[in-house]
Amino acid sequence: MPDLRVTAPAKINLHLEVLGLRPDGFHELAMVMQTLDLADTLVMAPTADGAISLRTDAPDLPTGAENLIVRAAEQLRQRVGLPELGAAIQLEKRIPIGAGLAGGSSDAAAALVGLNELWGCGLEAAELHAIAASLGSDVPYCLEGGPRLCFGRGEILEPLPGAAPGETPGLGVLLIKHPQASVSTPWAYGRCRELRSDFYLESEADFAQRRDALRAGPLAAALRGHGSLPSLRNDLQAVVESEVASVREGLLLLHRADGALAVAMSGSGPSLFALFADPAAAAAAQRQLVAELNAAGFEAWCCRCSGSGASLLPDAPQP
Repeated sequence: MPDLRVTAPAKINLHLEVLGLRPDGFHELAMVMQTLDLADTLVMAPTADGAISLRTDAPDLPTGAENLIVRAAEQLRQRVGLPELGAAIQLEKRIPIGAGLAGGSSDAAAALVGLNELWGCGLEAAELHAIAASLGSDVPYCLEGGPRLCFGRGEILEPLPGAAPGETPGLGVLLIKHPQASVSTPWAYGRCRELRSDFYLESEADFAQRRDALRAGPLAAALRGHGSLPSLRNDLQAVVESEVASVREGLLLLHRADGALAVAMSGSGPSLFALFADPAAAAAAQRQLVAELNAAGFEAWCCRCSGSGASLLPDAPQP
């Protein structure tokens, strides 16, 4: 059979609110996530040797059992009880590593989608979601993609209230990251707890109230095309911004872009983004800022919002 190809889109956080601590020690979150057309690609073929091998064009990325792609493959074949299943997987990396864009989580989601098809496992979406949730908080979202409300640790997903299936904001996104900057997600949440725990909510009733406020709030309405975008909230941004110089500098640059509707950090950073009315406006802003971005050492991508998560790609055309 021909090699099977799967796309693994990046995501940004349009809202990240740390509500408080859960009994399991994780933070209770209320978020809005959105996938982008910036994506990795997984190319996979079955093997008869029972081995799961991973190669990648990203030299700094581990390819052994610690990689989420390999872990996803192992979990899937354990779930179906067929340890003899094997696959050779090639990862074409385009999402920057350690950037708060869920690249690793999206790769894991793509591995689940692709191998479920490649191996003929026949698992339904709910079964894939159960495996995804065991791999990481963002992996279930990366199976779905599009604009989504995300609660709990991030694994509880809801469509935007009133949004049509497959509806995607027509926004343009200018995404930037300094290649030397990195932020540990556990460190960012730990610092958030140190600095903001006095504001943490404690009861499920309070958590539910904040979820309802997000569902009915101006951001959800704006993403459905009703009203203008509000300022974006990311409770980790103030923590990271105060300690990572490139985050402070990048936010200042993006705020100077003509036509920027909102500016924020994604996840625990250090990636930053500005939203624009359409992709053309984002491209114009990149041209406006290109000299300053280059001088400061930033990488930049112009992106569109996408309506899906990890998904199979059509067969490549034959030569």
